[in-house]
Amino acid sequence: MLTVALAALAYLIGSISFAVIVSRALRLPDPRTYGSGNPGATNVLRSGRKAAAALTLLGDGAKGWLAVFIAGRFAEPAAVELGMALAAIAVVVGHMYPLFFRFQGGKGVSTALGVFVALNYYLAGGTAATWVVIAVFFRISSLAALVSALFAPFFTLILFSPGNPYFWSVAVIAALLIWRHKTNIRNLLAGREGRFGKQDTGVRIQDSEKSADG
Repeated sequence: MLTVALAALAYLIGSISFAVIVSRALRLPDPRTYGSGNPGATNVLRSGRKAAAALTLLGDGAKGWLAVFIAGRFAEPAAVELGMALAAIAVVVGHMYPLFFRFQGGKGVSTALGVFVALNYYLAGGTAATWVVIAVFFRISSLAALVSALFAPFFTLILFSPGNPYFWSVAVIAALLIWRHKTNIRNLLAGREGRFGKQDTGVRIQDSEKSADG
């Protein structure tokens, strides 16, 4: 019962959208109304305010770490790993489908990284390094996120056994990240995905396109 309660708390923590909160605090447009329409750090950067994007990135990552940390701290001794694994999934789902913002959330990349930091520093370091390498060579944020998501479960297998709850948690999170980037995958295949430094700013989008990136 406690494990379920901690997972529910993690979902609520994940439902806090820092992209929206930071934008409101700095009197910027709602990130759901321009660019890709995605409430994440990448889209907030399109506002031209790097500080706002940095705060969004930090907040989304911190909530992922916090949710898993709380689960590890208060879970029953016999179910610590399971509790942390379920909280990890729940906080990412909360970010993607936030209760407080009509279930219109971001892609979950920053929150997932925060989760990985809480689960294992080496897992987080390997995943982050993969993102950096792909981003530097191809200059496409979504491609870096997709490749990192694909590699994260393999990094987990190096660190933990296949039966460990952490592995299945990371595998589920990776699948969720890939699912949320389905529009980006179509754009990548069509050669239309934007690169760093070439994103449009302040462009109003149609509702059907509000899942583009971030």
